[in-house]
Amino acid sequence: MLTLLTYPSAFGLFSASPFCVKSAFMLRQSGQAWRRSDMLDPRKMPHQKLPVLRTPERLVPDSDMIRTWLEQQGADFDKGLTDIQKAQSRTLVRTAEEHLYFHIVLDRWGNDEVWPILRETFFTGIPALIRKPVSSSIRKAVLKGINSQGIGRFSLPERLDRVERDLEAISAHLWQSPFLMGDQPTSADMSVGPMLAAMRATPVDTPLTQRIKQDTLLNSYVDRVEEALPLT
Repeated sequence: MLTLLTYPSAFGLFSASPFCVKSAFMLRQSGQAWRRSDMLDPRKMPHQKLPVLRTPERLVPDSDMIRTWLEQQGADFDKGLTDIQKAQSRTLVRTAEEHLYFHIVLDRWGNDEVWPILRETFFTGIPALIRKPVSSSIRKAVLKGINSQGIGRFSLPERLDRVERDLEAISAHLWQSPFLMGDQPTSADMSVGPMLAAMRATPVDTPLTQRIKQDTLLNSYVDRVEEALPLT
């Protein structure tokens, strides 16, 4: 049986990581038998990140590589889509994973109201006596990475404007169909849906969480994806 190595459930989601949720969605749709195995410290994993799929032959890191492996076993996450639709799908995936994701990270790790909740959620394996200094050091490293990536250099209004343009692009795909590429969830939904769900689930009402919660179209879309691809 396949095993998905994933961050634990948090904030009402299958996992705090949208990439782990995406991988779980793909496993569900692939028809393969699988189980989850939770972990908090991925430093011994191939890329020192999660998710990782344990197969009989090897460990497959990264949600995109997991997708490729599942497709090599016969899965088709974009069945019935034209080549143009598949290209549009990939663009939406990249919008979610290479842009929106970093806004979510900054919204969680850079927000002093959210941070204490994250510390007690993600660092429970560290003894209480040293949890604060160790987690603070990791937080500094994460925020340094976000600054290097570029998102951390923008002001809050500038960040919200960039997010808004992405959300408008996503919304444009949902005016006439329940999912991004039509009547059934495809690979784009398995990526964009978890990303918006993660944005909505941040455990403090930030401008980003409110933006999703107050948007009837996007809020209902997140619910539809979770209902169409149940993980429990």
